[in-house]
Amino acid sequence: MFGALADGVTEVSGFLSGADALSTRDVFRQMGVHIEGPELGRVRIEGVGLHGLKAPGADLDCGNAGTAMRLLMGLMAGQSFPTTLIGDESLSKRPMRRVSGPLSEMGARITTRDGLPPVRIEPAPDLRAITFRMPVASAQVKSAVLLAGLYARGQTRVIEPEVTRDHSERMLRAFGVEVSIERQREGGAEQQIISMQGGQRLKATRIDVPADISSAAFFLVAASIAPGSDLLLEHVGVNPTRTGVLDILRLMGADITLENPREVGGEPVADLRVRHAPLKGIAVPEHLVPLAIDEFPVLFVAAACAQGRTVVTGAEELRVKESDRIAVMAEGLQALGISLSTQPDGMSIEGKGGQDGPVFSGGQIQSHGDHRIAMAFAMAALRAAAPIRILDTLNVATSFPGFVTLARQAGLDIVEQA
Repeated sequence: MFGALADGVTEVSGFLSGADALSTRDVFRQMGVHIEGPELGRVRIEGVGLHGLKAPGADLDCGNAGTAMRLLMGLMAGQSFPTTLIGDESLSKRPMRRVSGPLSEMGARITTRDGLPPVRIEPAPDLRAITFRMPVASAQVKSAVLLAGLYARGQTRVIEPEVTRDHSERMLRAFGVEVSIERQREGGAEQQIISMQGGQRLKATRIDVPADISSAAFFLVAASIAPGSDLLLEHVGVNPTRTGVLDILRLMGADITLENPREVGGEPVADLRVRHAPLKGIAVPEHLVPLAIDEFPVLFVAAACAQGRTVVTGAEELRVKESDRIAVMAEGLQALGISLSTQPDGMSIEGKGGQDGPVFSGGQIQSHGDHRIAMAFAMAALRAAAPIRILDTLNVATSFPGFVTLARQAGLDIVEQA
């Protein structure tokens, strides 16, 4: 997205050819941006500048990419032509009102199907900057507002109740945009304020994308729960707004060390070594929840393998992911013999750890098309008494192409079936 809006040619290495990224590439090709690749993980983007996008000849299909759709809502709000954003069956059930609300305050003209896609965006002649106090911490909502802020008159400010992932802010700076970040205390809680002046132009740059810690999380948990494991995951991004999964697993007793720490393209990177260790149940600190929100499906598996009770609260965001991840994970874990209770904002899981034998029974799991649910239960099979069959897994390619091959290389007995 930023490469398309920049002046000049942006070159990206480490590009993950997942369905979400390819859908995003294709959307910008529809709007006149010349993009070459991916080829061997490399992509070349000929930017058209902040106001250089062209009206597409058809609806913009985001596929299953919820992040793409929400960020595009912010970006398209500042264009001089109308657009309609559509997605697949799963994405068409995901709520967009949390994004359309603040964008409408900025003067954007957005209509939805009762808060759901398709999303229709009409040209707004004069977007205005706002100060938006986020009711719930969400990096996607923040990023959409900042993208609209590029086209808004004045200074856009986003106030986060808790720190969320800051890839957008880091990358805006990498593209030459001045972004101010400050922290303040209010009512005993620390808030973060991100400010940006509208109208700034982006300058093309080089981007080296490190390995995704959300993808690494499945193998961090796998090695933690599988007796005898010793695994090294190389060149993983360890941005401090993304390492909640490391903090949570370490609180549970996981043996994870960071080796060869370094910085690549403004993002901290390290090799992660993880060895099998007995896990214990914990009350997950709420300040870590936004920093590990995508990793909770596999963290719930880790909790089931721990000794004692694990309690997660403050995670209502999980209800509006590709699926209701609290409900779907609870359904699957219970089908595999795990005792638990759910709340609107989390789950309490009675771990069955304390020994190296089976934790889960075998059985059949409905992933409801959610790639992270499917991959989490694949890791649960490492501690299952019988095979686990996981249904509706086509969307695994959305975030992790090659997952099955890599899992086999790591020692999992896993088979794909048509």
